[in-house]
Amino acid sequence: MERKEFIRNFAWIALAPSLFFAACKESSKKNQQTKQVQTYTCPMHPQIIQDKPGTCPVCGMDLVPFEKNASEGALHLNESQQALANITTITVGHNGLHTFKQLNGRLVVNPEQTNYISSRVAGRLEKLYVRQTGESIKKGQPLYQIYSEQLATLQQEYLLAAAQVSQFPDDATFRNIFKSAGHKLSLYGQSDQQIMQLQRLKKTNPHITFTAGESGTVAELSVTEGQYVSEGSSLMRLEGYQSLWVEADIYPSEAGSIQKGELLKVVIPGWENQPQQMKAEFINPELSTGAQLIQLRGAIQNPNGAWQPGLQANVFVPAQQKSQVMSLPVDAVIRDGKGAHVWIEKSKGKFEPQIVKTGTESPDAVEITTGLNDGDQVVISGAYLLYSEYILKKGKNPMTEMKM
Repeated sequence: MERKEFIRNFAWIALAPSLFFAACKESSKKNQQTKQVQTYTCPMHPQIIQDKPGTCPVCGMDLVPFEKNASEGALHLNESQQALANITTITVGHNGLHTFKQLNGRLVVNPEQTNYISSRVAGRLEKLYVRQTGESIKKGQPLYQIYSEQLATLQQEYLLAAAQVSQFPDDATFRNIFKSAGHKLSLYGQSDQQIMQLQRLKKTNPHITFTAGESGTVAELSVTEGQYVSEGSSLMRLEGYQSLWVEADIYPSEAGSIQKGELLKVVIPGWENQPQQMKAEFINPELSTGAQLIQLRGAIQNPNGAWQPGLQANVFVPAQQKSQVMSLPVDAVIRDGKGAHVWIEKSKGKFEPQIVKTGTESPDAVEITTGLNDGDQVVISGAYLLYSEYILKKGKNPMTEMKM
């Protein structure tokens, strides 16, 4: 018995090294598999994925490891992280949805605020106070000074009539002549202040300065200093931008859906937070040159002169209204080549992606046909940040493993 027990113990001792090395090999294999699970990506370029640390071949940033628990399909954010990412949610339900048809348009000058400046008398332009286009002009500001023998003659007639009235104050004929001479000076562009100054100084002045009757911006300058001009010659054009026209293109078959006087919504790209209301004032019955389109026209106010003619404008025409539909703000829905999804707050600080199908859309909202239930807490701001964070931490698109 002692001999057999000795042989058995000796066999275990002989096998121990091989068992030890096998265990070490199995442990090393498991550690190697564990290491292979860890992958790395670039914070700025999530499409870069490597199985070892390094730098991004695109931007050179150090790669960061994916989240270890990549199999879980949820993101966990604390309150400070939610505040930093501006995460807000709403409880979804069924309500109404207004849809619109978008028209492409542009801002143009309102002719009602265009002022053409022409010479009131014949003469030589002694001085131009405006020398370039784009200058802002205020009402009453000097525009040009002209030398005019014709105007000097009219001034002399006025002074003679004034002297006759002074000598014969009871003569109605002289009073009418005096009144007529003053009226003639007014027709030639002399202001009441200039006429009173002429009467006070009792001296003619052939160099007359003309001022702006309205405020505006110089859009065109047609003359130069020292040029001789005739009566009625065009000198410059002033445009006012307090109000602008909106011209939108529509197809003739769609013109009947818009009524004259109907209120339409206008949005200027870059100023989406300042929508304007426009009344459809005119629909051109004639096709545009070189296009099978007609123009819809209306006017909008230009707050603080922020917009210039030539800017793009989007005009939204009411198309239809749906009742009892589930809708979300447009920014709440993430779209890519695999479809559309939203983010739902399942519990406090826990966010999960959910595939949805969309229907009718408006500039501000989109209809959700399937994928959500009444009472779901859906993220309406910060959804794109959650989408990016998911790709960064999980190393995959949230649409990959989701099911409707």
